[in-house]
Amino acid sequence: MFSKYKKQSPAPAAPPPAASAKPAASPGAPAAGVKTILRRPDQRTAAAPAPQDRDRKRKERLSEIKIDLHRELLENLNLAALEKASEAELRGEIASISGEVLQEKSIVLNREDRQQLIKELYDEVTGLGPLETLLKDDTVSDILVNGPQQIFIERGGKLELSDITFKDEKHLMRIIDKIVSAVGRRVDESNPYVDARLQDGSRFNAMVPPIAVDGSLVSIRKFKKDKLKIDDLVNFGAFTEEMAAYLQAAVSTRLNVIVSGGTGSGKTTTLNALSSFIDNAERILTIEDTAELQLQQTHVGRMESRPPNVEGKGEVSPRDCLKNALRMRPDRIIVGETRGAEVIDMLQAMNTGHDGSMTTIHANSARDGISRLENMIAMAGIEMPIKAVRSQIASAVNLIVQASRLQDGSRRMTSITEITGMEGDVISMQEIFRFQRVGLTPDNKIIGHFTATGVRSHFSERFRLWGYDLPSSIYEPTVMETR
Repeated sequence: MFSKYKKQSPAPAAPPPAASAKPAASPGAPAAGVKTILRRPDQRTAAAPAPQDRDRKRKERLSEIKIDLHRELLENLNLAALEKASEAELRGEIASISGEVLQEKSIVLNREDRQQLIKELYDEVTGLGPLETLLKDDTVSDILVNGPQQIFIERGGKLELSDITFKDEKHLMRIIDKIVSAVGRRVDESNPYVDARLQDGSRFNAMVPPIAVDGSLVSIRKFKKDKLKIDDLVNFGAFTEEMAAYLQAAVSTRLNVIVSGGTGSGKTTTLNALSSFIDNAERILTIEDTAELQLQQTHVGRMESRPPNVEGKGEVSPRDCLKNALRMRPDRIIVGETRGAEVIDMLQAMNTGHDGSMTTIHANSARDGISRLENMIAMAGIEMPIKAVRSQIASAVNLIVQASRLQDGSRRMTSITEITGMEGDVISMQEIFRFQRVGLTPDNKIIGHFTATGVRSHFSERFRLWGYDLPSSIYEPTVMETR
């Protein structure tokens, strides 16, 4: 009957009652009487799928059968023995148990439904249930769960509502518990939010009721196995070859670089790409909240901060990591994101022999990035005159690269700005390259082009002495041809 993976003495279990499917609420119709002069947002069909009744009823039936079979599997499978079983053996065992249970219950499924059922059961037993399909889809960059019945995904910078759902809130909570328990965390009413990292490196955040009002909220930022290189970003239109040549000279000559941008603007991707210009002979130490950087150099030491445990102990902050990194003879220090008290240690490291260090910050422009650095120093409780703070920043930071996510979902390097020193109490800056927007297409695509500002780099002589004598033509402004 059952093979070696069946428990020796399974307890008989009465078949559970079929769970009733709760129909999804239909979205409300737009209010009548709106003036036609208003520009209405695009109605993307992907954001509000309307499956046929037949498909909906089929999915509801399969979902009910899957819940029953999942209980049977948990009661009959020897989970301890499954740890050593291969994928083929486990799939075969699930198919065998499922077939017998379906036969006992007199449930008849066609071949396609049976295969789909076995796949979903395998994901429930070994993976993250409904999320497994999205995690394996390389075109999906973010997974956003708003309760058990709404799972949004991001493809190509655009959000769309998927047709994948959880059975109910208990099903969703079981998957959340499975993720957080694997990394030694817990989430419940007394501790309703949690950060974690999946096995593949993807960032995971969850917030559960009662804080999450309409069901648990989950966000997963997927980890890209194949990192984007400079050539890939140029081909995608994130920036130009001239900008890439300038950035190569800046990184290779050990300028201190800050990548600035908003959430999801591609800061980490840009930082990864810039790190490819670092010489393979240098010792690099990386400090991150969640390990995302994928440096290809030989001599890389990676550190990851740690939040406090449930007792409020055991925290290792980014500042702790940074202080220890300074004692480990690094040539360069790369901080995944500077957002707190570690900013002063980062600036001091840039000023004291660790040229070529890099980090990212949340800011909307280069000037805003400088203000953010000043605010972080103030929030760290360090009492310094504002002129001394700005002098520290001006001497530590050489270059600010601004990454932005535009309204059409595209990610561009919208500005490259040099910090040239102090003029009185003000930090002096000059923009070298920018993205010039000129319009919008009828389908909401950004029209624009990259151009130099006509200002020659403040570090041109440094580039030349290090063997990167950039031609003066890359600093000449370009004009987009109009048809």
